[in-house]
Amino acid sequence: MDIAIVGGGAAAVSLLDALAVTQGSADTLGVPGTDAGTAVDGEPRTITVFEPSPHLWRGRPYGPDLDSVLVNAPPAIMSVRHGDFGHYTAWLGERGSDHIDELLGQPLIPRALYGDYLAESAEKAMAALGEQGWVVRVVTAAVSEVVAEAARSGTRRLVLRTQDTKNTKNTQGRQGRQGRQNTQEAKEYEATHVVLCVGQGTPPDPYGLVGNPRFTPDPYPLADTLDRIPAGGGVAIVGSGLTAVDIVTSLAARGHRGHITLLSRSGMLPHVWQRPDGRRPEHVTVERVAALHAAQGRVTLDDLRELLRAELAVAGEDADELVTGLLATPAQDPGRRNEWLARQIAAVESPRIGRRVLQETAHTVGPYAWRLLSEADRARLSRHLRTATSVASPMVPVNASILMRLLDSGQLTITPGLQGIEPTANGRFRIRHDGGERTAEFIVNAVNPPPHTVPAAARHLVESLVDTGLAILHRQGGLSPSDPRVQVVGDLAAAGSFITSSIPGVAAQASRAAQALLTPPHPRLQA
Repeated sequence: MDIAIVGGGAAAVSLLDALAVTQGSADTLGVPGTDAGTAVDGEPRTITVFEPSPHLWRGRPYGPDLDSVLVNAPPAIMSVRHGDFGHYTAWLGERGSDHIDELLGQPLIPRALYGDYLAESAEKAMAALGEQGWVVRVVTAAVSEVVAEAARSGTRRLVLRTQDTKNTKNTQGRQGRQGRQNTQEAKEYEATHVVLCVGQGTPPDPYGLVGNPRFTPDPYPLADTLDRIPAGGGVAIVGSGLTAVDIVTSLAARGHRGHITLLSRSGMLPHVWQRPDGRRPEHVTVERVAALHAAQGRVTLDDLRELLRAELAVAGEDADELVTGLLATPAQDPGRRNEWLARQIAAVESPRIGRRVLQETAHTVGPYAWRLLSEADRARLSRHLRTATSVASPMVPVNASILMRLLDSGQLTITPGLQGIEPTANGRFRIRHDGGERTAEFIVNAVNPPPHTVPAAARHLVESLVDTGLAILHRQGGLSPSDPRVQVVGDLAAAGSFITSSIPGVAAQASRAAQALLTPPHPRLQA
């Protein structure tokens, strides 16, 4: 068995950990003590991870950056090991005490430090797999295509081809990778199974501003991009989600004095995390949803609402009241967002469980339930995309406090109804919105790719899988394997919900992928 993992970020780390845990607990393919790289049946077992980035295991979000760029969630839901809520907390240990968010009562560390957790988790998983008889290696090259070729035995082997980096020297050099790749040549690698862990990709450019020296198309790492903005410069940030919050709080941490504007169509900020109470859902679970599907042959949005109603009834809360209140969020006056933030911060220690349940289950139960819903129910949910994203991906209280302070002082403005952005002859930008026009000296893009978007760097790879018949592009976005030897972990996976994958969701996907990979038999597909 030869598993090829394309991508070396958080999804790959979760998969390696899941493979080690699943193999170690179930002993499905061999027994400890066998020769390295050899299964009980005598066939070799290898895992090859393909990742060209110099920031192995960290991906785009968790590379070196400013300390102000924080992990945006409590430790319990940032574990790369599915179902083990203490895995990340145990790694933090005493280090967590240096990074306590006093309002949340939880450690919130810089994202670069979380990258250390990912790297150490990957190393431990590889060591454990080695003890279980696997040979694990990392190839510092990008996979350009995967094809199925007929072998002399009559089976169809999977062949991965890496880029000829001699021919892409200039492109790779612009990304700072030239030194690692310019001596590599195109190669082929065979595999019995391929898992795509290619990440989310880079932000889109909705207003065609790429190439303008005062426009930042991709804000990360903020340590580099914010150096280009003078402390007194007027900055407009396109977007009002978590990426925009990162930019605002990092500008504040650097002592920025100029005016900051958040631009978006809705003007809606993320909600604010509440203190975790340690409670795990009993009704809104994958198991309960699966049981409903088995009993009824279908699952409806009303079914999910009944599960939520049962969950909240235990705590004496009204699910209808919760949903009505959340749906009213977009109607609030954007000019009074500071008051809204004040109420959010005041609710951090609220004993009410409703939002806590939604925040956890949106990522753990949501992707599974979404696949079972009818098109009509999906459309009903999609109409509330912005509200759902705001609730499911909230900001941490310390960042909410910074935004509220900047709003109160007048240094920060939230402008909804964004219509367009155009460069002007004097080097500034003209911003058109529902309330009129304004200008800015610098624009920073905080627009994230829509969920299940094919990353630009993986486009040719995905096309090869589709052309070979190994996968299909889902009409609602993402990639769906059509061959059992292909798996997808992360936001590229098709049929997920309209909320971008998070660490809990990725860990759940990785666990399922590991089970599928390690569950015998592994039939050889005939050509």
